[in-house]
Amino acid sequence: QVQLVESGGGLVQAGGSLRLSCAASGRTFSYYAMGWFRQAPGKEREFVAAISKSGSSTDYADSVKSRFTISRDNAKNTVFLQMNSLEPEDTAVYYCATPRGIYGSNYVPPSSAYAYWGQGTQVTVSS
Repeated sequence: QVQLVESGGGLVQAGGSLRLSCAASGRTFSYYAMGWFRQAPGKEREFVAAISKSGSSTDYADSVKSRFTISRDNAKNTVFLQMNSLEPEDTAVYYCATPRGIYGSNYVPPSSAYAYWGQGTQVTVSS
């Protein structure tokens, strides 16, 4: 079965950086798009970033554009989220996710397509 394991979360001061990683297993990683979502206390889970299976196309939430970068290493079955200029509002549990289906090489599927989720990693940004 599909397994997603996030790592790299922690406590950081505002303005700092963190790099999240998500290791995937259970199916051919390079066949599937990947995404990052987050959920802050008392709020619904929201989309953060996604990347096509080839890595050539990406999508970001407006709130993180120009600060966060999603990337992937298909040889290592891993997707990354580089987070710079972190703000207290970025505090949340961050989840890695992947769709059930296979999409085009350069296509980033919508949030509704994501079916498999990791356990999450906590990111806390202090002011």
